[in-house]
Amino acid sequence: MNSIYMDNNATTSLKKEVLDAMLPYLTDIYGNASSKFYKVGRDAEQALYKMRESVAKNIGAANVNEVYFTGSGCEADNWAIKGIAFANKNKGNHIITTKIEHHAILGTCEYLEKHGFEVTYLDVDEYGFVTPEAVEAAVTDNTILISVMTANNEIGTIEPIKEIAQIAKKHKIIFHTDAVQAIGHMKIDVQEMGVDMMSLSAHKFHGPKGVGMLYIKNGIRIDNLIHGGGQERGKRAATENLAGIAGLCKALEIAVSNLDANVAHMKKMRDRLIKGIKKSIPYCRLNGPEDEGRLCNNVNFSFQYVEGESILMMLDMKGIAASSGSACASGSLDPSHVLLAIGLPHEIAHGSLRLSVGEDTTEEEVDYLIEVLPPIIQRLREMSPLYEGVEKGDK
Repeated sequence: MNSIYMDNNATTSLKKEVLDAMLPYLTDIYGNASSKFYKVGRDAEQALYKMRESVAKNIGAANVNEVYFTGSGCEADNWAIKGIAFANKNKGNHIITTKIEHHAILGTCEYLEKHGFEVTYLDVDEYGFVTPEAVEAAVTDNTILISVMTANNEIGTIEPIKEIAQIAKKHKIIFHTDAVQAIGHMKIDVQEMGVDMMSLSAHKFHGPKGVGMLYIKNGIRIDNLIHGGGQERGKRAATENLAGIAGLCKALEIAVSNLDANVAHMKKMRDRLIKGIKKSIPYCRLNGPEDEGRLCNNVNFSFQYVEGESILMMLDMKGIAASSGSACASGSLDPSHVLLAIGLPHEIAHGSLRLSVGEDTTEEEVDYLIEVLPPIIQRLREMSPLYEGVEKGDK
């Protein structure tokens, strides 16, 4: 069995069609889109407009000018939170988010707390859901922004975004969603969802790394995050990464056009994994929803009496790439903040394994993982004094 990749929520492979779409902007159409006084620059400018038009269409934006390209999903999140906070500080200083957001959101909110802003971090239930009622209950006269992720990157929970957007609109509060993990795994339409802003990152749906996007609905006033030139209609300085944007554009086109077939396949692989692991390994817990409300490609288990890092190392020896949570927090020794937020104790949260299948994942790959994982867990448990007590029947 060759190397098996089951960490698609960390990053995805670059599709050949995407690379082919990028290459002309690294060779022939190499101009600066801001250099409009000669043909090479105008060619780049025209290409950029067409890409923006395509992205707007594929996320359901009403206007091409609502699409702003960034250097990553993290930048888009930072810009959304800081930009709205500083642009509206005369109206209020209160922000609402959840305890299971990506660190790009949580870290930005913690930064703002040091600069006079107040943040409410909402609890979620045991499956990772935040309720619209909890969001509305947290609203105050000073609330200027609500930010709730579309789907969680660790446990796959799909949040009730449309209902939360209606609450935000009712109270005239700007609503942002981090949809980085959702694109390519569920239908995304910003108008249908009712959001004011949305972040995404190309490398999560078979595009290149180092390029993202922030959707900003027309009429939303937001401060700049990066200052300098007049790119992105004066809102985001830096020469546009034309090749990267071309890759994002092409990857998004492919993801949207193949969505139904890809979702059906990934859901089948996901369910096969969940069923196989549950059947073959005792003392394990599926984190996140069982089926409804779960991303089509996400599997997250906690195994008692073992450490997640040890599982990963032994899977790697078997040629399987997986993770224990968010790739952005892989250097941390602390248990996942998401797993703690859904009520897991530290010792169980430490024994987590995230498997994220892709559109190319095969049944043979899934079955191989189901074959090699139980002996790995058993071997690690045999080295655990806590598990030794369980085998003896100790309480």
